[in-house]
Amino acid sequence: MVPRTSAINGRTTLRGQRSSLRPTLPGNRSAPRPNRRGSILTTTTTFRDLGILPETAEALEAVGIITPFPIQEMTLPVALAGNDVIGQAKTGTGKTLGFGLPLLERVVVPVDVEAGRARPEDLVDGPQALIIVPTRELCTQVSNDLLTAGKVRNVRVLAIYGGRAYEPQVEALKKGVDVVVGTPGRLLDLAGQKKLNLRNVRALVLDEADEMLDLGFLPDVEKIIEMLPAKRQTMLFSATMPGAVIGLARRYMSQPTHIRATSPDDEGATVANITQHIFRAHSLDKPELVSRVLQADGRGLAMIFCRTKRTAADLAEQLEQRGFASGAVHGDLGQGAREQALRAFRNGKVDVLVCTDVAARGIDVEGVTHVINYQTPEDEKTYLHRIGRTGRAGASGTAITLVDWDDIPRWQLINKALDLPFNEPEETYSTSAHLYELLGIPEGTKGVLPRAERTRAGLDAEEIEDLGETGGRGRGRGGRKSGPAASAEAEERPARTRTPRQRRRTRGGQSVGEAPAGAEAAVETAEAPATEAAAPRRRRRTRAGAAGTAGTETVADAPVAEEVPAPRRRRTRSAATTATGAEAPAASEAPAPEAAPAEGEGAAKTVRRRRRTRAAKPADEATG
Repeated sequence: MVPRTSAINGRTTLRGQRSSLRPTLPGNRSAPRPNRRGSILTTTTTFRDLGILPETAEALEAVGIITPFPIQEMTLPVALAGNDVIGQAKTGTGKTLGFGLPLLERVVVPVDVEAGRARPEDLVDGPQALIIVPTRELCTQVSNDLLTAGKVRNVRVLAIYGGRAYEPQVEALKKGVDVVVGTPGRLLDLAGQKKLNLRNVRALVLDEADEMLDLGFLPDVEKIIEMLPAKRQTMLFSATMPGAVIGLARRYMSQPTHIRATSPDDEGATVANITQHIFRAHSLDKPELVSRVLQADGRGLAMIFCRTKRTAADLAEQLEQRGFASGAVHGDLGQGAREQALRAFRNGKVDVLVCTDVAARGIDVEGVTHVINYQTPEDEKTYLHRIGRTGRAGASGTAITLVDWDDIPRWQLINKALDLPFNEPEETYSTSAHLYELLGIPEGTKGVLPRAERTRAGLDAEEIEDLGETGGRGRGRGGRKSGPAASAEAEERPARTRTPRQRRRTRGGQSVGEAPAGAEAAVETAEAPATEAAAPRRRRRTRAGAAGTAGTETVADAPVAEEVPAPRRRRTRSAATTATGAEAPAASEAPAPEAAPAEGEGAAKTVRRRRRTRAAKPADEATG
């Protein structure tokens, strides 16, 4: 059976399926042919058969990648010819290499000049290919795959995304790169600062275009596309293709070929080798239920998805208290902590990763056997991408979804959209017998992992990389560093050597316990010489200090000296009501104003701070 090709609105559509619907393109050695008995005999196609460079094929064979998936086999001949492509395939079926290999073939590097495939003038400054992705995790995933495929040719690939310092990325751009993989925000920022030169881009790829539209990146993507040369190759790949994505393709692509690849035994929206279980569970029983599911027979790495960041952080902490080696990936964590959790998950130090939907796209970790939807996803697209973290590259997996009573209507919409047979989930608790039977949980399993099975190193065994993060978000819960990074920072911090400044108590501008200027002390102390008395520290006059100097009194036995005018001060609203020229009352009737004691007399003087009131009364009224 030959695949159908049709032209709709200037767009060529190529539909095919593996083996039975393999395209008979020129140079394809694996086209189906009938044998003597009349049945279809198929041969295995390799990447070398599809016409990629020998160096690229050698790099893929070094990591065990020899035969292509359907989307790769159908896309490569069309994309290598320089045509625009819209690629659609289920998650986990190899879309990254489907657009990555043609992208690498269009890049000219010094190895191509030495081999005679290109001229020296074909080498240009700045990136020659650009890939735009919606999330940081997907950015690192795509860049790592391209580095693997271009290792023999020494293709320089740079990942540009937020959460990291600008300086290392700018330095790498100055040294020269061939392929840039980045998120829209940081790409637009560097391009606006003239740090990123996009004038020599020959190929553009929009990966997970539907997610970029959902996250509101469409204006940024359009600004970036306007900076690119008009003559270029554009490829757009996604697992789902809503109408907005098709509209984007019509505006910025030239006669694209729409390729949708499926397998003959996988007609549904979900991957056939993923076993799905839907349970109606109570929110208070979910942590106990999940803890028992994580002890099922044959369970490898597991990913647990939550809708909110707070739920993901709390669940990761509860699982850690129950003995599981767990990590978290969500938006409240700094980029260093997010990458630390992903590295620990890939290295096997952590076998349970609790995350939000930021990790639902592009995360390809070998050995993920279970995916648990702790909370019902928002829509069918999110559900497909979540469960697509398992059952990748032909492997089998298990997807478990826990639906609250309040989320039944939402789940029924997802079930109807994907045509699944789980319209009424079975009510399930952590002690339900059918839960143990369906998932292979040993009898007697409790919600705490036995100490004998706690063999993982844990999240703290993976160090946090210092990324020079931007913004105010912390590296862990509560904005604090945790684990060895916190102790290392404490060791590097130098000890305090400066003596703290000692504040001197004053009253009315003079030190407490010292006689006022021009007066002798009431009690003579022969032990303390006069030369050792420190001069009072000068301080700025404040409103309280100015009021305090005017409210002094003398001892009753001492004669009253002549009145000394108070120092000038700024008139305020409260001070404007005070008397200006009232006679001073006698010492026995009212406190005398501030006066300097006569020389030779030992009148002791006590300085008293005057309490401020809303409006000071005149002097004649105060005596009455």
